[in-house]
Amino acid sequence: MVRQLGELENDIMTRVWQWNRPVTVREVLQDLQSERDIAYTTVMTVLDKLYRKGWLRREQAGRAYRYEPVSSREAYTAALMNDAWATSDNPAAALVHFFGLMSPEQREALRDALRVAAVLPAEPERPEGGPGGAESDTGETGGGPTR
Repeated sequence: MVRQLGELENDIMTRVWQWNRPVTVREVLQDLQSERDIAYTTVMTVLDKLYRKGWLRREQAGRAYRYEPVSSREAYTAALMNDAWATSDNPAAALVHFFGLMSPEQREALRDALRVAAVLPAEPERPEGGPGGAESDTGETGGGPTR
C-alpha cells in the first residue's frame, strides 16, 4: 500500500519530478523559498526521509548529496488510484462513479490509455465516403438512408 505524500513531501517531489535530473538540497531550498519561509535543515530532513521511504535515490557529490526520483509522478498516481480502488467493497461500482466524475477530456485520455495498454482494440479505420466516413463534396456524410 502506497502512503500519500504529505504537503511538503509532495511539493519537493513535484520539483524533483519536473526537473528530471539529480538535485541538491540547496536547489530545492532556493525554489521553495519563492513560495514560503523554510529552513535548509527542513528540506534536508524531508529529502532524507523521502530517500529512506524509497521515493528517492541519492549519490554523494562532494560534501552534498544529489537526489533523483526512483519512479515517476505517473507511477505514484497510478499506485494511489489502485490503492483507493482496492479499498472498495464493490470495485465495479467505484469505477462507474469514478468515470462519472471524469471530464470528456479525461474519458478520452482513458480510452487512449486503454488502447495503449492493449485492453481496447484500436478504432477501425473507415474508408472515405463509406458509412461513418468523410463528408462528400456536398457536405453530406456517406452511407445509406436512415430509418
